[in-house]
Amino acid sequence: MSAYKRVVQLGFNAYSSSIVNRVGHRQISQLVKSNGKRAFLVDTLALVRSLEAQGVPSKQAEAITSAITEVLNDSLENVSQSFVSKAEMQKSEMLQEANLSKFKSEVKSSQVQIYTLNKKLSGKEEGRNLYVDKGRGEEDESGNDKSCINVHTHVFFLNGYFLVMQEHHFSMLQRETEKLRGDIEKMRSELRYEIDKVTAGQRLDLNLERGRIRDELANQNAETTNLTNKLDREIHALRAQLEAAKYDVIKYCIGTLVSISAVGLAVLRILM
Repeated sequence: MSAYKRVVQLGFNAYSSSIVNRVGHRQISQLVKSNGKRAFLVDTLALVRSLEAQGVPSKQAEAITSAITEVLNDSLENVSQSFVSKAEMQKSEMLQEANLSKFKSEVKSSQVQIYTLNKKLSGKEEGRNLYVDKGRGEEDESGNDKSCINVHTHVFFLNGYFLVMQEHHFSMLQRETEKLRGDIEKMRSELRYEIDKVTAGQRLDLNLERGRIRDELANQNAETTNLTNKLDREIHALRAQLEAAKYDVIKYCIGTLVSISAVGLAVLRILM
């Protein structure tokens, strides 16, 4: 029974590890066919043959393999319905990266335009006519200062907005990564729970079967003991009867011989 349990556990571990490894290298959406049936890259026949080679009966090996397959089917079906595929996720990331690149190019073009505008404003300010009167010059200088302040404010706002967008994009990617990690851990725990449940059920069935077999063996041993005792008693009775019959035969033979001897002696005495 211990060898049987070990074989069952090895079969569970081999099957679950092969499925988990293939799920890690293939997408969940690739494991589901268009008609809803799931295709595994696991040779269930080889698993059944390996269990049979370890001493497991054929029906029990097929039942164990079908139970593991059903559990993994249900688990992967739930996973495929809950999560998106890697292709869709990559498409979303590419779209976000394209939007981010577009925003960067717009910011760079805005910075170039602002730099060009600053150069033009500074050139105009240097080439201004020295013969303009003082009041008008002061008015133009204050207007240029205001435009420069507005330009610098706009540049500062764009830089801040760019940093905020970068931080938002990074935090969003981090949240998505944490969410995927939590979903993977949840799927792993669900698989472990299902496998443990199936293992516990099989272990309970094996224990019940072993108890039933033990009871049957005990009953058979008791019946065998009773039959043996009965046969021994009958054999002893037959031996006693044979001994009694043998004693009777010997007694009768001795009596007959004595009688014949007496008759013979009497005849001899008469004849003499």
